Amino acid sequence: MMFTGEYKHAVDAKNRLSIPSKFRDKLGDVFYITKGLDHCLFVFSLSEWELFEQKLKALPLSNNKARAFARSFFAGASECELDKQGRVLIPQNLRSHAKIEKDVYVNGTGSRIEIWDAASWEAYNEFLTANMDELAEDMESLGISF
Repeated sequence: MMFTGEYKHAVDAKNRLSIPSKFRDKLGDVFYITKGLDHCLFVFSLSEWELFEQKLKALPLSNNKARAFARSFFAGASECELDKQGRVLIPQNLRSHAKIEKDVYVNGTGSRIEIWDAASWEAYNEFLTANMDELAEDMESLGISF
């Protein structure tokens, strides 16, 4: 399953966000939202969450950074379901993490969805655009070339 695309939406007065219809079936009945990197939110389908969970469980407890990383994702996670209108309630702790007030971008990023505060995404996207050549060069060290 692959999530792709960029959609601008708004969080309503009750802190609900309409998930793009293109993503709804792929997410399934139960999915997870958690604190993401770069001050966004990560949204995982149940099957992707279980894969991610296994990877985090495999990290050594003796490693301080591994414990902190796992703590952040598990403690911040919320099991979610869509209402009949395709909306999800975003908990306060997650809205605070991503600095979400009203306008957001809901972006497909392959195996997950990211939810960004609109201003944060626009600034980050400008950075990506300005640095794409350098980022592409760095991908070669990870085995991805164009």
